[in-house]
Amino acid sequence: MRFILVGVDFGDQDFGDSFAELKLLAESAGAEVVHESIGKRSRPDAALFIGSGKADEIAGLVKSLPADGVIFNHALTPAQQRNLQRVFDVRVVDRTTLILDIFALRAQSHEGKLQVELAQLRHLSSRLVRQWSHLERQKGGVGMRGPGEKQLELDRRMLDARVKRLSADLARLQKQRETQRRARTRGEVFKVSLVGYTNAGKSTLFNQLTHAGVYSADQLFATLDTTTRRVYLGDGVQISLADTVGFIRELPHQLVEAFKATLEETVHADLLLHVIDAASESRDVQIAQVESVLQEIGADDIPCIHVLNKIDVTGVPPRWRDLADDGRAMVGELYLSARTGAGVELLREKLLAKARSRLHQLESHRDESSQTQMAEVFAGGIPLGSDR
Repeated sequence: MRFILVGVDFGDQDFGDSFAELKLLAESAGAEVVHESIGKRSRPDAALFIGSGKADEIAGLVKSLPADGVIFNHALTPAQQRNLQRVFDVRVVDRTTLILDIFALRAQSHEGKLQVELAQLRHLSSRLVRQWSHLERQKGGVGMRGPGEKQLELDRRMLDARVKRLSADLARLQKQRETQRRARTRGEVFKVSLVGYTNAGKSTLFNQLTHAGVYSADQLFATLDTTTRRVYLGDGVQISLADTVGFIRELPHQLVEAFKATLEETVHADLLLHVIDAASESRDVQIAQVESVLQEIGADDIPCIHVLNKIDVTGVPPRWRDLADDGRAMVGELYLSARTGAGVELLREKLLAKARSRLHQLESHRDESSQTQMAEVFAGGIPLGSDR
C-alpha cells in the first residue's frame, strides 16, 4: 500500500533521526512511501495536530499521488486521528499504531503473539470513544434513538473480557518461565542477557556466540521473541545467553507493559550486554532510550558491558576498556563486529572471567554457610551423625 509520511518539527534536536527512523518503520511494515511531508510548529494543533492548512495540503496530495493512507511520526489522540481521517478520507496511522502493527507482523511464538495482541487491545481501548458515531443516539422523539450506546458498551465489554483472558494466559506462561528460571538458578548457571536498540546487531552477535541460527536482518524489529541458549566458554564453564526484543524511540507504553514478562529475563540476569550501533550518529540518544526502559523494568542496577558493534564500518580495532567504579552498573566497554566476528573471542574471554568470578563467589558463600552450620552444631553440643 502507498503511504505519505508526515513529521512535525517542534524543535527537537533528534527530529531528523526520528523521521528517518519512521521511514524504516514504514518499510518494515511493508508500506510503499510515496511522499514525505515535513512541517514546523511550536506546539500541536488540538484538533488536527498539523493545523488546517497543512491538513488541506496533504489531503490534496492524497488525491493527486494517489495514496492509500498517511503515517504520522507522532502519537495522535483519538480525536486528532478521527478528524484527520475525515479530512484525508484515507486511513491515518500514528507512530504507536505502526510499531504495534510491526510487532504483530513479526511475533512468532505463542507468547509473543499474546503479548502483542494485549498491547493492541489496550491501545484500542482508548480509541473506542465515538468509534460508533454513526450509531449514536440522536436527539428527537420516538423512532430516532439508535443502538449506538449499547453497541459501544458491548464492544468495551468484549474488549475488557479479551484483555482479562490474555492477561491470565500470560500470567500462566510467566509461572512456567519462573519455574524454568529457578531450575537454572539451582544449576548455578551464569545468566547473560543481550539488550539494545533495535537493529544494533543483537541477534547477529547472539548467533556468533551460540551458532543458534536465529533470524537476523538489517531491519527494525527483525526478531521479537526472547531466545535463550547455553553457551560453552571452556574449562567446564557454561552460561545462559538470552536475546531480547530491541528498543526504540517512543516505545509504546502498552508494549513495555505487555512485554514485561519477556523482559524479566533481563531483570533476572547476572550480566547485561548492551549492544550499541557504534556507526550510528544518534547512538547517544539510542543508549539513553535503552537505559530508560531498563530503569522502567527495574534492570538498571545489573552489571552491564557496553558492546560497541559494527567496528567493520567505523574502522576501530577490537579492544576492551575498563570503566572506573563510580557507582554505576556499567563495568566496561568492548568494541567488536558481530558480522565479521572481530572481537567476539575477546568478548568470550570477558564472559568467561565474569562467570568464573560468579562461581567463585557462590563457592565462597557455600563454604561460609557450611562453616556457620558446623559452628552452630558444635555450639549446641550435638555430635555429628546424632539422631537427636
